[in-house]
Amino acid sequence: MKVLVTVKEVAEVQDDFEIEGTEIGSQYLDYDLNEWDDYAIEEGVQISENVDDVEVVTVTIGPERSDETIRMALAKGADRAVRVWDEALAEADLLDVGAKVQLLRAVVEEEDPDLILSGVQAGDDAFGATGVALADAIDFEWAAVVNHLDFDADESVAHVHRELEGGVDEVTDVETPAVLTIQTGINEPRYASLRGIRQAQSKEIAPMDLDDLGLSPADVESDLALTGMYEPETESDATYFEGSPEEEASQLGDVLREKGVSQ
Repeated sequence: MKVLVTVKEVAEVQDDFEIEGTEIGSQYLDYDLNEWDDYAIEEGVQISENVDDVEVVTVTIGPERSDETIRMALAKGADRAVRVWDEALAEADLLDVGAKVQLLRAVVEEEDPDLILSGVQAGDDAFGATGVALADAIDFEWAAVVNHLDFDADESVAHVHRELEGGVDEVTDVETPAVLTIQTGINEPRYASLRGIRQAQSKEIAPMDLDDLGLSPADVESDLALTGMYEPETESDATYFEGSPEEEASQLGDVLREKGVSQ
């Protein structure tokens, strides 16, 4: 059995930064594993620990820089990784869901997984649509926003709980092959141990470009264009009071009186 986990490297912006054209300067960015994908990795590894003969493979769309993030996924227990990148992708302002799905679908055709796990969304663009769109493209069963997963390997069925609006918890069965988008809190992602980090250095990260996937630049053209970037203007200022509770209360009273608020 094979479990394919989509893994994304996301950029985190430092507190102080500058915008350069339509981008935040790279010197103000730190990169890390997408939070939701961390939970998806843990679910995949737990399945491999509880079911015999399971291979966990991660797939990432990203430049060579993302190898460090991929190694963290491997250190947590994934067996090997695929990284997709191409010069045509580097030229895009922003990859939309459709372009990502084309790339992931080609990887699915190569890997032929039984189960695909994806984070509900990414911490940078927060589209929250890639997993479900991929399921539709490859004609797999799917369940979104999964916050509990019990996989029955003998029956090839995933017993899942889905988090719906209004606090509703839906319980359903999904037959594999399937795509499940994983919600935070479904488990407790493990830390990468020193042994796991060392082992990850010898695990395979297979680079693939568009030619390897049988795709052309036209197949992954994005409908999104980044036309501008700016820091929103602050409409109001916050006032912080310092001192003892009595001093803070006195300062608050002064502000209220200045604003015309009285008993």
